[in-house]
Amino acid sequence: MKTDFKSIPRKQYIKFGIVAFIYLLWVIWLGSFLWLIGLPIIFDMYLTHMVNWTFWKKRNQKNSSFVEWVDALIFALIAVSFINLFLFQNFNIPTASMEKSLLIGDYLFVSKVSYGPRVPTTPLSFPLVQHTLPMTTDKNSFLTWIQNPYRRMAGFTKIKNNDPIVFNYPEGDTVCTKIQSNESYYSLIRRYGRQTVLNNPVDFGRIVVRPVDRRENFIKRCIGIPGDTVEVRHNWVYVNGKPQDSVENMQFDYHIITDGTPINQKKLELLDISKVDIHFSNGEYILPLSSKKARDIRQLTNVKFMERMEEPAGTWDSMTFPFREEFKWNRDNYGPIWIPKMGTTVTLTLQNLPLYERIIHAYEGNELKVSGNQILINGKPVTSYTFKMNYYWMMGDNRHNSADSRFWGFVPEDHIVGKPRFVYLSFNKDKKFPANIRWNRVFMKIR
Repeated sequence: MKTDFKSIPRKQYIKFGIVAFIYLLWVIWLGSFLWLIGLPIIFDMYLTHMVNWTFWKKRNQKNSSFVEWVDALIFALIAVSFINLFLFQNFNIPTASMEKSLLIGDYLFVSKVSYGPRVPTTPLSFPLVQHTLPMTTDKNSFLTWIQNPYRRMAGFTKIKNNDPIVFNYPEGDTVCTKIQSNESYYSLIRRYGRQTVLNNPVDFGRIVVRPVDRRENFIKRCIGIPGDTVEVRHNWVYVNGKPQDSVENMQFDYHIITDGTPINQKKLELLDISKVDIHFSNGEYILPLSSKKARDIRQLTNVKFMERMEEPAGTWDSMTFPFREEFKWNRDNYGPIWIPKMGTTVTLTLQNLPLYERIIHAYEGNELKVSGNQILINGKPVTSYTFKMNYYWMMGDNRHNSADSRFWGFVPEDHIVGKPRFVYLSFNKDKKFPANIRWNRVFMKIR
């Protein structure tokens, strides 16, 4: 059927022009001109109408209210999915790892354009769901029929030291479905042993593998960028030999002894200490506190002793990366450790291989073996390795209650999701509505 272009209203040309221009800008930003195939579709949708792209609606006829609702819902779903993938994403704080900078119950606006959005690795998925289908416990919400290689679109800025970052959990490539999201299959094996995990599906659930963009979302602070050397001495972070810039609300666990009477509960509420974080027995407390709140607690008349907790230097914590006793590190005295930078070549030895073996094998896709005193990569003996990606070191502001890089190592650049910009809503789970709304945190900028 021939189209009479003269009969098409001018406003349709204007609509087509606006939509086509926006779409063209997106294609240029995406950097894949294969998607120019969408322009003829837009041309037909707004001008020629040769194909009924909204097949659920009748053309040139009045549709029922139900059909109109379906049409609106489909449009909204497509729009929100696009925004979620390329522009910004909502994120809520489920754990105390970033307290007191961010609190459990905070809902964040996370900008994906700050560092540049990733092209989705698994584009075939149930919309607006991270990894598990709604109303199921272990059914994947995505298909792996199509998997794109890592590529990041242009962003407005680069990751800097002390930036708060949302990223995919690096060890979350393999998880047990009945275990909380911040514990991977690997950490469970280290904690309980391989056979215990494999032989107890009732307790641990099904073992599933997830691609990069379907791993659990975490939020931490970027302590080290590519090329930095990070060390923790007596609880304090040093970057390239210099003390880390102070984070205003960073906190540590304190051991507190009272005269036998409990600390006033209202005082603890005023300090925003969640009930779940209060450990009290026989006049002794373990409380996570920032330096300012520690001074407030120290001034209470019934507090007789107060000390910041620390695991002694030289004491090995077997749950700390790289999980080898020759690296006698723990959460409070850790490193020094160098953060790999793309294009940099390091000498590989059997002594430093534990630091880089997961990068070489899991993140950069090489076959890695050790035969006697030889290190083999893709079947060839090597004495050095050149990194293909940049890596980052992430730590929570709640230093004694954070599953972070000290416990699972480096964060590859392809795991970076975005930059949290502000808190748009916050709920205190220890209170009832409407008292549970933290009005002082609404639209609070994240630092």
